[in-house]
Amino acid sequence: MQALDDIVVLDLSRVLAGPWATQNLADLGATVIKVEKPGEGDDTRRWGPPFLTDPETGEPGDAAYYLSANRGKRSVTVDMATPEGQEIIRALAAKADVLVENYKFGGLKKYGLDYASLSALNPRLIYCSITGFGQTGPYAPRAGYDFLIQGMGGLMSITGERDDLPGGGPQKAGVALADVMTGLYSTIAILGALHQRARSGRGQYLDMALLDVQVGTLANQALFYLVGGKPPVRFGNGHPTVVPYQSFPTSDGFVIIAVGNDGQFGRLAEELGHAEWAADERFKSPGARVVNRDALIPLIAAETAKRSMDDLILAMEKRGVPCGPINTVDKVFADPHVQARQLRRDVPHGRMGSVPSVASPLRLSDSPVSYDRGPPMLGEHTDEVLAEQLGFNADRLAGLRKRGVI
Repeated sequence: MQALDDIVVLDLSRVLAGPWATQNLADLGATVIKVEKPGEGDDTRRWGPPFLTDPETGEPGDAAYYLSANRGKRSVTVDMATPEGQEIIRALAAKADVLVENYKFGGLKKYGLDYASLSALNPRLIYCSITGFGQTGPYAPRAGYDFLIQGMGGLMSITGERDDLPGGGPQKAGVALADVMTGLYSTIAILGALHQRARSGRGQYLDMALLDVQVGTLANQALFYLVGGKPPVRFGNGHPTVVPYQSFPTSDGFVIIAVGNDGQFGRLAEELGHAEWAADERFKSPGARVVNRDALIPLIAAETAKRSMDDLILAMEKRGVPCGPINTVDKVFADPHVQARQLRRDVPHGRMGSVPSVASPLRLSDSPVSYDRGPPMLGEHTDEVLAEQLGFNADRLAGLRKRGVI
């Protein structure tokens, strides 16, 4: 058994935030039916390179970007611009537990696929809309993209090197964090709504916005401003309120040293040959180290630069001082702990046999994540799903395909 193996999800989303949410639900066992436009499908199927390479023709297939967010789903191609296509989606929604979509504000109403229309058919439907700015407010009609949201939501004002240092200036995160976090929060909202439905018998509408999530996940940085009244600034790899807590040079690369208390700082100072730092009035308390970071950081960097990465990391580990490397992605997957946790998983694929995937971080002892279904090819399950869910026979399917509906 899996946690959500009795749940059917109709996935009308594409790109990242919506597919990330529905991949989480698929990982937990839900039947996820991904509805895509015939002949085109999810935009990210073409967002490459790199692409899969067809083993027979050598032609490029789906992009790695698409593979990252669509494990465990079944792909159905339906043209929702046609009346017949709209009717198929309505019929699927009438039997679904959850619907996820990320069309523009009001974009599905003209097709009769909005919440008001579908909840009338299926009052138990949990309908999750993901947009850039939500369903209310002056920006609601605007399109929202992760990069834009990282800027508008404050993340780029606190990410990047300090403005007074070389390379200073705003910087986006290397992963589309606003999208990924919105996918995670949407998953949480859906799970909460499913629990509520078990008590009330009714579905509900979930209004998820990338900007809401980006502002919400400013976390402590938001409260630094709301409590202190001063907008936080960029500290590069440093921390605004914990010092030393950043990257430092070694003779052959950089390491991260993350000192969280006075005991760790004292052991760091001893290892670097400067036990006197722990008694220095400038550095003896957390607050003092923050105030005097510009004096302390160069002293530490001068000593770490004399050591190799491996030597320093091993020495700090022995002393109980948090320290680690800055890995490139290839080194991440070569790491023995990452391998022991099986964070790379190969999953089945209809054309390739198998494709690589990154394991879900969800580890449930009694209802574990299954990796028996990989990212689907475009329309791979159209006939199967429409026959299984709606009872369409071969003749009806052939007719729909001939008319370009599926």
